[in-house]
Amino acid sequence: MSGEGILGEDDVGSDMTAPMARLDRSGSIVVAASPEALYDMVSDVTRMGEWSPVCNACWWDEGDAPRVGAWFTGRNELAGRTWETRVQVVAADRGREFAFVVADHGARWGFTFRRVDAGTDVTESWLFPAESVTALEEQIGAEAANAQMVWRSEQSRREIHDTLAAIKRAAER
Repeated sequence: MSGEGILGEDDVGSDMTAPMARLDRSGSIVVAASPEALYDMVSDVTRMGEWSPVCNACWWDEGDAPRVGAWFTGRNELAGRTWETRVQVVAADRGREFAFVVADHGARWGFTFRRVDAGTDVTESWLFPAESVTALEEQIGAEAANAQMVWRSEQSRREIHDTLAAIKRAAER
C-alpha cells in the first residue's frame, strides 16, 4: 500500500489465527480543508460512491438527512457481487464526527475530524463488534467465521486507505 499520507492503521484482535473478540481498523490522513467542510462532504452519503472502492451508491430514506437516527441504503459491489445494506446514523456532530451502523451485522463505520495546522486530520474507522463475530461463528462455524473475518478485516484496511485518499483528492481540488 502506498503511504499517500495515511497513518495510524491498526487493528484489535490482530492475531488472525486465534478466535476474534472484535475487529477494528482505522486510518488517518491530513486534508487541507476545514473540519466542517470535510464533515459536510462525508455526511452527504449520496456522494459516498465517489470515494469508496466498494460502496458505489447511497440514498437517504425519504425525508432523512445526516442526523442521529436517520436511515439510508448503500449499494455495494465487490468481486462481482452486488448487495444493498440498510444503515443507521449513530453520530452526526458537524465538524467532529459522522458514523453509521450496518443494520444486518452491526459493523460501525465512522469518520472523525480534528483541526491541525495543515488543515484537518480525518480518521476513518471500522469496527466489527464482538457480538457480531459471535453471531457469525454460530451461523457458519468458528473456523469459517475466522477465515471470513480475516478476509473482511484486510479488505476494510484497503477500503479505508482508498476512501481517505479519494476524499483528500476531492477536497483539495
